[in-house]
Amino acid sequence: MAHSFRWRITIPLVFLVTLSMLALEIYLSNEMTHLYQNNWHDHLLQDARLIASQVPSNFNTPGSLDLATLANNYASQLNERVTFFSSSGVVVGESAASPAILDNHLPRPEVDQALAGHEAYVIRFSDTLKTEMLYVAVPVSHGGQVTGVARLSVPLDLLQSRLVDMRRNILLVTLLAILAAVIFTTLVANSIVRPLKNLSQAAGRIRLGGTSGLLLPDRQDEIGQLSYDLNQMANQLQDQIGALLTERAKLRAILSQMTDGVIIANAEEQVTLINPAAEQLFHLKENTSPGRSMVEVIRHHQLVDLWRQCIETKEAQTTTIELSSERLFIQAIAVSLDDTLPGATMLIFQDLTRLRRLELVRRDFVSNVSHELRTPLASLKALVETLQEGALEDPPAARRFLGRMNNEIDTLTQLVQELLELSRIESGKVPLQIKPVAPRHLLNPAVERMRFQAERAGLALRLECADDLPKVLADAGRMEQVLVNLLHNAVKFTHPGGTIAISAYPADSEVVFSIKDTGVGISSDDLPRIFERFYKADRARSGGGTGLGLSIARHMVEAHGGRIWAESELGKGSCFYFSLRQAEKNK
Repeated sequence: MAHSFRWRITIPLVFLVTLSMLALEIYLSNEMTHLYQNNWHDHLLQDARLIASQVPSNFNTPGSLDLATLANNYASQLNERVTFFSSSGVVVGESAASPAILDNHLPRPEVDQALAGHEAYVIRFSDTLKTEMLYVAVPVSHGGQVTGVARLSVPLDLLQSRLVDMRRNILLVTLLAILAAVIFTTLVANSIVRPLKNLSQAAGRIRLGGTSGLLLPDRQDEIGQLSYDLNQMANQLQDQIGALLTERAKLRAILSQMTDGVIIANAEEQVTLINPAAEQLFHLKENTSPGRSMVEVIRHHQLVDLWRQCIETKEAQTTTIELSSERLFIQAIAVSLDDTLPGATMLIFQDLTRLRRLELVRRDFVSNVSHELRTPLASLKALVETLQEGALEDPPAARRFLGRMNNEIDTLTQLVQELLELSRIESGKVPLQIKPVAPRHLLNPAVERMRFQAERAGLALRLECADDLPKVLADAGRMEQVLVNLLHNAVKFTHPGGTIAISAYPADSEVVFSIKDTGVGISSDDLPRIFERFYKADRARSGGGTGLGLSIARHMVEAHGGRIWAESELGKGSCFYFSLRQAEKNK
């Protein structure tokens, strides 16, 4: 609506009128205020001069008229406060109080100026009436000398209340004038915009391929001529537009629903058509590729070579490539369209990444499971054969072999349990009871659980966690499992006499947990893969374990919306980190 032509006319005019009226209101208010104050000043000054001319000329003459009575008479007639002062500043007549209780007013500025022979105009606070007053004082002379002062005053709040009423009236008139200007401007804008709006609606109907209800030219000006031309154009293009829209809708429906990317280039090697799947594959903005060169759009030399080979041979060409930046496996097919579009070629891109990765995952999984099962099964086989060959006749040896068999069975059981646990986590079937938990309440159980194992291995286990850290959103039981896995990993790869430090600290909207050891460390080649299932950084020193602990930890942390990573250097130990969201910042 803000971009409507009506509002582009109305808003500036209304703004201009409003600004003008407000400026006029401010100007009139200030002028009326000065004028009103000046009128009050002139009025008081005239009254003061009149009184000064009528009172006795010498206030110090014995037997003069009672000035207190005279002040009260004038005050009742003029509705103003009247005060008389002698040449020494003593109050000799006062309408608002008894002269006997009033102080000498010689220090008052208006009295001092009047005794000096000048008419005085002062606004100040009255100690007698306890309010702001407007004072006018004139000298009373006798024989060329000032013998007294006649002073008139009114409360300033009376003047202010009348000024407020006057300003309110001016503001009301201003608002009414603005309202009238808004109504008038809106009516004028509507009269200008209405025919343009009708033309716009007619143009919209033409754009959609319809001509019903078009405008009839009923004006003799430029708008009427435009209406006539618009009707003629609609009638001429009706058939063409209908046919084009039908074909375009069919093509768009087909291409937009295709999961394979499609690009068509003309004989000038410019892209003429590209579907959303291809735009997404090559990270192109919507509707920005048509008109650009094919080389600029696909930006891959193998695909360009495939396309040029198709142009040269006029035969279909196929290749499978890997886009190294995205790790995508793409099957590209180039087809010549000479039969229907001379010089044009079409490229079809099929994303085989998911199939390739599934195949790699399946192959790696079978290989890893086979490897992990082969060792305990081979050991069990050897133990059983030993028992069958006569070890059963030696009870101590038989018990020893049975104990080793039990250990191998425990290893197999742990492997199966961890595989099932990892499967449940990856499938999202593990229910998480996420609640706000203090970081220390997550760390303490895991540390106490692993403390004995660390002491038995000759390691120092140190917990560093402040009590006032923000709470995190976590399933306490599941996160204890993560911490135990990481601590167990640190204990296993740290030599006796080493140290394991576990800590937590806030970072932005998260809390970061760290498990740092002084162990053997991890090489830079192995570090990116340590969270893969079954992956062991150094199989010669890995000892027991299934290779699933870190993978389970990663999936559990990610299920909490956090992230996990590690930093390490061979021979200098490792530090594993994971983060959890703060509870306070996610409410």
